[in-house]
Amino acid sequence: MQVSVETTGSLERTMKVRVPAEQVEREVDARLKKVARTAKIKGFRPGKIPRKVVEKRYGGQVRQEVLSELLQKSYSEALQQEQLQPAGGPRIETDEAEAGKDFAYTAVFEVFPKIELAKVEGLAFERPTVEIQEEDVDEMLERLRTQRADWGPVERAAAEGDRVKVDFIGRIDGEPFEGGEGKDVPVVLGEGQMLGDFEQGIYGLKPGGSQTVPVTFPSDYRNESLAGKTAEFTVTAIAVEEKILPDVDEEFAKAFGIEDGSLETLRTEVRENMQRELDERIKAQLKRQALDQLVDQNPVELPDSLIQQEIQALQQEAMRRMGTEDPQQAPPADAFRDGARRRVAVGLLINALISRESIQVDPQRVMEQIESMAANYEQPEEVIRLYQSQPRLRSQIEMAVLEEQVTEWLVEHGEVADTPKVFRDFMDG
Repeated sequence: MQVSVETTGSLERTMKVRVPAEQVEREVDARLKKVARTAKIKGFRPGKIPRKVVEKRYGGQVRQEVLSELLQKSYSEALQQEQLQPAGGPRIETDEAEAGKDFAYTAVFEVFPKIELAKVEGLAFERPTVEIQEEDVDEMLERLRTQRADWGPVERAAAEGDRVKVDFIGRIDGEPFEGGEGKDVPVVLGEGQMLGDFEQGIYGLKPGGSQTVPVTFPSDYRNESLAGKTAEFTVTAIAVEEKILPDVDEEFAKAFGIEDGSLETLRTEVRENMQRELDERIKAQLKRQALDQLVDQNPVELPDSLIQQEIQALQQEAMRRMGTEDPQQAPPADAFRDGARRRVAVGLLINALISRESIQVDPQRVMEQIESMAANYEQPEEVIRLYQSQPRLRSQIEMAVLEEQVTEWLVEHGEVADTPKVFRDFMDG
């Protein structure tokens, strides 16, 4: 096998491979002999079919199969011989394949960049220091009360926080339009469920009251036929309801799994949950700082093939969130280009640091992560067994743990300034 490699770009390589005709014909001959032993052709007994008949019937197909297999095998061997590591799949052009002639093809691909880390020690970090106060726990209990609130009818005018059930019909230039009518639609005032003009028109309505509300649709409204137009809505309040918050008592505590109804136990569990969320938020912020600085301080040339792979992965993630498998509905690739570039850069730099510092994945942390994730399912033991038996699934967890270990390494070798933060401001920021 003859191999030649040409550098046709900073990361692009053009590799020409030539497989001797003798090897091709030997493989074709062996395959045809195997076919002849089992082939069924009318007028001939199996195993007694003349070679010329077998070759005429199956020769073209067999040759294509042999060339396809030789291409894959020789490509892999050529890469190993030339010590090349492609960053993505190749673009292959084959010469015209004729019997008795060498099989030749050209493979064009990108290789991974050689990375020399410029700065990974001494990066600057701002680490939030946050203490959960009793008033923070009180505020969280109020949020939990709000989540479990009931609604009760009132006869007064609708105000902030009320739920108003309305009938409405909209007209543009005096004519109703599609989608402009609703019956018994609940609107919680202050939550921004409806267009601002529409919601403002509901304030002050009493049960049974009506008023005409002018509403201008935004220029970028999702329904292009309405964008920028002004409609008049006749809005009638069917009912006005206010929130009725539950008392913080034994029954309230039992609703959150506190069997004895102890309010003290409830406060303790609420605080512990808040602390877990706080710790995760601090860890996520430090990780974001670490990876941002790792990328900023270590510019690296990125293979376009990897960027394209990441763009496709991000598009598929977006399609899953949209609940569609139709490629025609995929968001445009350009919307993901910057994010894809960052993900590729982060991945390359993390791997470089892992290699340089010989960072090994912590198996105990991997197991803890799997167990934590499995706890959210009805049968956690089965989920754990699944991740233990599926290398692909386990590798996803291992990569996440490795990212955490790299973040910790960067912070440990960086300059950290602790910055006091107020719990509410930090968690809502």
